[in-house]
Amino acid sequence: MDKLDLSLLDWPVKENIRQIEISGLKIGGNKALSFMKENNNRFKPVVAIEIPYIVDSSYPEILRKEWGICDESGCCTEEDFCKKAQDSCADIVSVKFNLTEENVDKKIEEVKSFLKNVLSKITKPLILRGANNDAVDLKLLPVLAEFAPKECIISFAQDTTYEKIVPYTAKYNHILVLRSPIDINLAKELNILSIDKGQNADRILIDPDMGGLGYGLDYGYSIIEKIKQAAFDGDKMLNMPVIAFIGEESYRAKEAKSDTFSKNWGSFDERAVMWEISGASAMISAGADIVVLWNPKSVQVIKGLL
Repeated sequence: MDKLDLSLLDWPVKENIRQIEISGLKIGGNKALSFMKENNNRFKPVVAIEIPYIVDSSYPEILRKEWGICDESGCCTEEDFCKKAQDSCADIVSVKFNLTEENVDKKIEEVKSFLKNVLSKITKPLILRGANNDAVDLKLLPVLAEFAPKECIISFAQDTTYEKIVPYTAKYNHILVLRSPIDINLAKELNILSIDKGQNADRILIDPDMGGLGYGLDYGYSIIEKIKQAAFDGDKMLNMPVIAFIGEESYRAKEAKSDTFSKNWGSFDERAVMWEISGASAMISAGADIVVLWNPKSVQVIKGLL
């Protein structure tokens, strides 16, 4: 069979995806059809491993075993937990600061110490995530931006919080994740509003608020495709890299966190990790530039696929 003439694929592309660089790691920057060309401009998504700041009862048992944590207080210290994440094959280390509203001001003071004494030792790029609670994040994320040990990805601002968060991420030159609920128009609007507020367009990641199998594979896949197509068609307010928090959504599903099903469901350990891998690989196929996973085994498999 004759070799495919790849020059046939060189029809005009109005715009490339913006490229963000953090601690030497490049995110995005791809262009349409580059994955089919025999050159060095192939689409290269990156993989993050996420750990919780507080290991509480909601943290899945399978992940406790994987990380070597035997109880809620933890057999490993915060430093050990972070070191294991640092030593993994992930490109990025993500920490979710899962604080509650109770005594939040005191807890945020403790976070400052953690940022200085623990996260300053992480050499990989960092994602610093809030609690997914507006009341907490409006206090927490400005602190994360101000006291971060280095340039970081701060996650996330949305339509109810961006006005208070953007001034800090812009001032301290962090990359900001902007989350909107599976709607291309809302994603674009939030990008525009944040840029108007001072966030550099080249320091934005789009979070479509899904993680593969969370809201349903078809919804998640299609919205990323729509965002990417609009970007390639020349929409400069949608050509930012896309991030998908796969682990968080995957481990909400009963299939990934419950071992109470019949034997024909297969091995629970294998099923849980495959649930996360399936979501991640699908979102990468759709065009996600960063996938954030919880299980180190998932990271190993996805890195191998890439």
